[in-house]
Amino acid sequence: MASEPAKTKIALVTGGGTGVGKAIAEALLGAGFTVVITGRREEVLDTAAEELTKATGGRVRTIQADVGDPKSVAALFDAIRSEFGRLDLLVNNAGMGAPAVPMEEITFEQWSAVVGANLTGAFLCTQQAFRLMKAQSPRGGRIINNGSISAQTPRPNSAPYTATKHAITGLTKSTALDGRPFDIACGQIDIGNAATEMTSKMASGVMQANGEIASEPTIPASHIGDAVVYMANLPLEANVLTMTVMATTMPLVGRG
Repeated sequence: MASEPAKTKIALVTGGGTGVGKAIAEALLGAGFTVVITGRREEVLDTAAEELTKATGGRVRTIQADVGDPKSVAALFDAIRSEFGRLDLLVNNAGMGAPAVPMEEITFEQWSAVVGANLTGAFLCTQQAFRLMKAQSPRGGRIINNGSISAQTPRPNSAPYTATKHAITGLTKSTALDGRPFDIACGQIDIGNAATEMTSKMASGVMQANGEIASEPTIPASHIGDAVVYMANLPLEANVLTMTVMATTMPLVGRG
């Protein structure tokens, strides 16, 4: 008697229309996942979906959502539940930074925007993923958080971003612990200088801890996608709790 074919795994990538998120989505599509990408700008998602489909031939679904808004996140997961019936992988990638200015010049609105996108958004999506992953059959799934090297070592004038990325490490560990009884694994990938629009200024120079301006090397964002695929394809009894993927010669080790 022939065995049933394996079901396609369903992945959700937040902030999946640009940069690292798009690279992660492309890698997951190449690995056979059906991928839902979400973000605030519908036109960006549509363009990304067209490009990803052309590049991989995979199945991409776009759902517009603001991860910092509880109602929007609930609607996002309701749509996933309705269309696919399950979620195997959540990649909490969506995020933003504040202007690189002295801490006392950061406005409350700028602080709140970064916290909402980077931390609250990851929590709200994790919360909804838990509800779905606990109830689905087979039970369980995997959550991967985008932590950034700022989760380990800050850059000058980066308090909002750095604070949220340190907090993501706490969220990752709490999620990994609380998910254990329900076959939910959670890990974190800390990225150092992936080449995206956000890091385009690296070549011309960014401020170092000693106050100097220096150019920094970058790596293709596809390396991040490959790392996420490795983490995602592990059986649920195995987990990468933390992984750092960085440009080898960037000034992270020994910075300061």
